[in-house]
This record gives sequence, C-alpha cells and structure tokens, in this order.
Amino acid sequence: MMIRTLFRTGGSLLQQSRQTVPRLCVSPVQQRWASSLPMNTVVLFVPQQEAWVVERMGRFHRILEPGLNFLIPILDRIRYVQSLKEIVIDVPEQSAVSLDNVTLQIDGVLYLRILDPFKASYGVEDPEYAVTQLAQTTMRSELGKLTLDKVFRERESLNSNIVHSINQASDEWGIRCLRYEIKDIHVPPRVKESMQMQVEAERKKRATVLESEGMRESAINVAEGQKQAQILASEGEKAEQINQAAGEAQAVLAKAEAKAKAIRLLSDALAEQNGNAAASLSVAEQYVLAFSKLAKESNTVLLPSNAGDISSMVTQAMAVYGTLAKATPKIPPAEVEESEDVLNQPESK
Repeated sequence: MMIRTLFRTGGSLLQQSRQTVPRLCVSPVQQRWASSLPMNTVVLFVPQQEAWVVERMGRFHRILEPGLNFLIPILDRIRYVQSLKEIVIDVPEQSAVSLDNVTLQIDGVLYLRILDPFKASYGVEDPEYAVTQLAQTTMRSELGKLTLDKVFRERESLNSNIVHSINQASDEWGIRCLRYEIKDIHVPPRVKESMQMQVEAERKKRATVLESEGMRESAINVAEGQKQAQILASEGEKAEQINQAAGEAQAVLAKAEAKAKAIRLLSDALAEQNGNAAASLSVAEQYVLAFSKLAKESNTVLLPSNAGDISSMVTQAMAVYGTLAKATPKIPPAEVEESEDVLNQPESK
C-alpha cells in the first residue's frame, strides 16, 4: 500500500511540475534532448553503445551501463542520452582566405566519437554544434597559413592539422575527433582560369623540354655513329695499307731472291764448256732485238758511238757476265731446282 501511494504521489507531482514549468524557459537544445529522453519506468534496458546519464534530485548520480538497470521513481531522472558510436557531421561550406589572398569556398566532413559521456553532457551545451564551429574556425586559420598551390598539394597534412587542433580544444568536452576530410574546394572563376593557363603553360614547357632533349639525344647518337664509323674506316684503311705494304715487301723480296738465284744459275752455266759462246749468241740476239725497237716509242734516241760494231758490244757484255760469274758463288742443285720453279711462275702484278 505504501509503494502504491508513493507511486501515485510521484506521478501527480511529476504532472504538476510539467504543467507549472513554462516552455519559454527551455532552450532549443534542451527541448531536443527532452524529446528523445526515455522515461523513468523503474526497470530500464539500456541499448548497446549508448550511455544514459542519470541525475538524482537534480544532481549527477551515475551513468547507466548497457543492459538491465533499476532507478528510483521521482528521485532519479534520465537527463542525457549519449551515443558512443562514431558520429559523422557534415561541416557546411564556408569561405576562407589563403596566404596569397585568394578567397576559397570549402566544406568538409567531420568524424568524431564521445569518449566521456559525463564531460559531453556537462562540459558543453551542444557537443555537435561546438565541434562543428571549432572545425570551421580551425579550417580558416589553417588555410590562412598556406598558399593556394599548397592547399591542393598538402591536403592530407591540412586534414591532420585540423584534427590535432580540434582534439586539443575538445578534450574538455569528452569528445575525440577521429578524422576530418575536405570534400570540395571552390576557387573564383578568374583564379580558376589563371590556374588552367598555368597548367597548359607547364605542359607546353614540358613538351618543349622533352622535344629538345630528344633532339639532343638524336644529335649525340648521330655524332657517336659518325665517330665510330670514321674510327672503323681509319682502322680498316690502316690494316689495308699494312697488308698492302707487307705484300709489296714480300713481292720485292721474292723477286730479289729469284733474280739472285737466276744470276747464280747463269754464272754456273757460263762456267761450263762453250758457255761463253752461248752467252755471246744470246747477247747478240737481244742486242739486235733491242736495236730493232729503237725509235718506235719516242722521237728522241740515244745511240752509242759504235752502235754498228756488234762484236765489240758482245765482248763488253761477256766481260760483264764473266765478272758476275766470278763474284757469284755456286749454289747446290736443290736450290737451283727451286729457283727454276720460281722463274717458271708468273710474275705478280
């Protein structure tokens, strides 16, 4: 009976308190929290990844864990319900000025999580709104430190700096900023046109540089090829001259050896019986043949004083052959046969 009386008294007091409290004194944030707050039914089941902040007689009492919980009616009141899941907040578009005085329109997405439900409930009036405003102001301050070109190149470092700045300020709120991502960056139309022209100029520059490097490489390759060709041609000419000189030297040596062997054979033949008569006949025949060819190849002819005396010419030739026969030593028959073979071979040109 006493418990029933207590419940009835508490219910009537609760209804009277709701009727007597004017709605003008309640802020929009409190209305949002009050509209989603569960009622105290003594036996409560708290869902997973949620934290219910309970006040007893207007003062913080405890935080309900997920699962089965019991509360005292009238005295205990569920004041805040905090979600422990990762929260995604869309940061609205805002304007910021870069270091080189370029106005940008930028927006982003903020990912955060409530780590301490007590601080998130009593440390700040509206945690989501506070973090959103902090992200916007931090974004403006960070963009003011960078030029326009660095904003596009250092996007990841910009995001990490914003997260670090937000975590430093939101530590007292029990909120942890996990990451911040920039969605879109809008630049003025004139700046966009100038950036496009800069990109085209850079591409033309690269194309020109690549073309010049290609021409240089081509010229170098052609020069190297000509150099190698000249070197090979000179080496071939050198080898040809060396071979030609060696061949000419061998030919001269072979002719000299053949002539020396012929002279030795002739001296041996003159030393035999009737050799002088045969030599005289041969010299006379050659003299007559040479005298018959005079004045056929040129108009100027030089004749000895005794051109008509054939016997004296033969005598002089025989005297020369006799002197050579005495000065030339005899050679073995084997060498004579070799010299005959050399004489029978055709003379190389």
